[in-house]
Amino acid sequence: MAVVNLKKHQIECKIVYYGPARCGKTSNLEYIHKTFSQHVKGQMISIDTEGDRTLFFDFLPLELGKVKGCDVRVQLYTVPGQVRYASTRKLVLRGADGVVFVADSLEVRRDQNMLALKDLQQNLREYNLSIFKIPLVMQFNKRDLAEADIPLMSVEQMTHELNRQLKAPVLPAAALKGQGVGKTLQECLRLVLRKLQQELNF
Repeated sequence: MAVVNLKKHQIECKIVYYGPARCGKTSNLEYIHKTFSQHVKGQMISIDTEGDRTLFFDFLPLELGKVKGCDVRVQLYTVPGQVRYASTRKLVLRGADGVVFVADSLEVRRDQNMLALKDLQQNLREYNLSIFKIPLVMQFNKRDLAEADIPLMSVEQMTHELNRQLKAPVLPAAALKGQGVGKTLQECLRLVLRKLQQELNF
């Protein structure tokens, strides 16, 4: 839940990047950390392991100026993608104000995408949150690999399989190149702040 301190004129919110292993969650944060360095406060924490790029989480606080006279501070996290870290994923998701679901466009990752989305829905439910109500953005990553003749799912297919019921905003991306990364974060922030305004009449 976002922390609003009207006395200090501060809003602090948390966005979690969720998705299967190796889908590009960490690449998103690395690009944001490098490109938007003027907004970054503190270091990005990343723990690499042999089996997965992020064992625990990436933490990247951003300060993005003022909204209604309040400073906005955003904490960005990623969850580990591997199934064996299920409890860690659930822990990192706690208190999330918004979620970016990073789906892998590779055909061979179709099942992993669907399992990760189901896992997200279940973990949100255990925090009494609905995947249909939380600010959610779908990022279909690795779209640039089509140029290398690597079999990818079409945006239409991925939308049908992952987003038919959710109807979340969809953004194609190539996180390693930074394509779609800023737009994804911007859209998720827009949804988070809009919901905050509605809940607090702010």
